Amino acid sequence: MHKTVLAASAVFIALSAPAFAQAVVVDPGMTSSTTVELPGEVRTYVLQRPIPSTAYEGAIVVGQPLPGTIQLHLVEGHPDYAYTVVNERRVIVNPQNRTVIQVLE
Repeated sequence: MHKTVLAASAVFIALSAPAFAQAVVVDPGMTSSTTVELPGEVRTYVLQRPIPSTAYEGAIVVGQPLPGTIQLHLVEGHPDYAYTVVNERRVIVNPQNRTVIQVLE
């Protein structure tokens, strides 16, 4: 009986490991992402636009929305991207839900 339970447990753990490996945990200290492939012209556009920086005390976290008090600017020709500058860092955002896509270094 113990061998059957032990074997079943081992199989369960082995089969569930890939599911755990797919979980994404966003660290509050994380401020940039290399997993999102942006069109090159979006990055260039955002880096070249001179806009003032907004001071914000909260953390800017990839995958989390920016507050509504931070003004977003649409990227010309790319309606799926907006940008802003927060605490002197350029941030690319999804304009539909204000979610941070990438923080440019």
